[in-house]
Amino acid sequence: MENKFFVDSRHLSPEALSKKHRIESDPSCRKSHMEYLPGMEIIESDVCAQVMSQMNAYDYSKYTARDVRAALEHNTCGIEDFKALLSPAAEPFLEQMAERARIETSKHFGNTVYLFTPLYIANYCENYCVYCGFNCYNDISRMKLTMDQIEREMKIIADSGMEEILILTGESRAQSDVQYIGEACKLARKYFRMVGLEIYPVNTDEYRFLHECGADYVTVFQETYDTDKYEQLHLLGHKRVWPYRFDAQERALRGGMRGVAFSALLGLSDFRKDALASALHVYYLQRKYPHAEMSLSCPRLRPIINNDKISPMDVHEKQLCQIICAYRIFLPFVGITVSSRESARFRNGIVKIAATKVSAGVSTGIGDHDSKYNGKEADGGQGDEQFEIDDSRSLDKMYKDIADEGLQPVLNDYLYM
Repeated sequence: MENKFFVDSRHLSPEALSKKHRIESDPSCRKSHMEYLPGMEIIESDVCAQVMSQMNAYDYSKYTARDVRAALEHNTCGIEDFKALLSPAAEPFLEQMAERARIETSKHFGNTVYLFTPLYIANYCENYCVYCGFNCYNDISRMKLTMDQIEREMKIIADSGMEEILILTGESRAQSDVQYIGEACKLARKYFRMVGLEIYPVNTDEYRFLHECGADYVTVFQETYDTDKYEQLHLLGHKRVWPYRFDAQERALRGGMRGVAFSALLGLSDFRKDALASALHVYYLQRKYPHAEMSLSCPRLRPIINNDKISPMDVHEKQLCQIICAYRIFLPFVGITVSSRESARFRNGIVKIAATKVSAGVSTGIGDHDSKYNGKEADGGQGDEQFEIDDSRSLDKMYKDIADEGLQPVLNDYLYM
């Protein structure tokens, strides 16, 4: 599948083109990806060291069928068991893993599947991430919604019956500052029972402000826990600072957020190690903040033209299913989200096994819900999408399909008193 999101240098100014070439060709002109920038909060935490120690020592080739059988026989799944379940040795045991995962899911979540939808309110970005549709050198239509436009988009979504929304922006403080995002949260609280954020990482006091504005939870994709690969893929901007991004969820919890979500973009690097690190990131934070709601997302890298710069590792559906089942067995209480990057067929199957949350009525563009939901021309234009989705089902269709599988679709399970 071809993806339209790529760097088209023909549309860059000579100055911008020169800077882009310097950044790509000369590593010495880039700031260290491990060095904090001014204004970035540094917190004292041992979580990163624990996660990275386990990931760097993980040799999945050493695990055998015997290790996998032992892991499936244990009542509780320890870290070594989890490593075995992520290993190639576990691939022949996928059916047994799926059955164990289904039992754990049923035990802790019943037969419920939660539904939400994303709302992109801006796509300006100050980062140069070579795999992302929003990156600052991509020639796309940029847009930032006004508060009136945001409220109109939210009303359209709420009128469809949706009760949970995830607000997203590109990573640009200049165009989408914390005050702007906070005002969007206040609007969302008028229309939705649950409000999530997927924005650039911020400091603890800023997360506290956004929580006071109405945000319930924060999602941050680490993209990859492989620091060397991360440095190669994130060439410019605040996102280049790997440790500041790693600690985002802990800062959000310290700022009062009720929940946090984690993810690697599977395929950017060694997906088995990234899956291990993602789950351990949850595991160790869960022990520090037992009151918090935690969840994992499981996106795969969508095909893009810049593959020659990324050298992605293909993650096939069976391998994705193995990862999700291993997540469920290792972290039985954690929510697992499978996005619309995946096909309707895959999502219909995985919610019967291990996934507990899916998106519906999805648009990754800016200001286009009226055209997609109601067939009307967008007022004020539209901004381009971040990536192409596979499953474009509406809320009504998704609700019906889930119910037809004998599951209970849930729009909200949290009440403010």
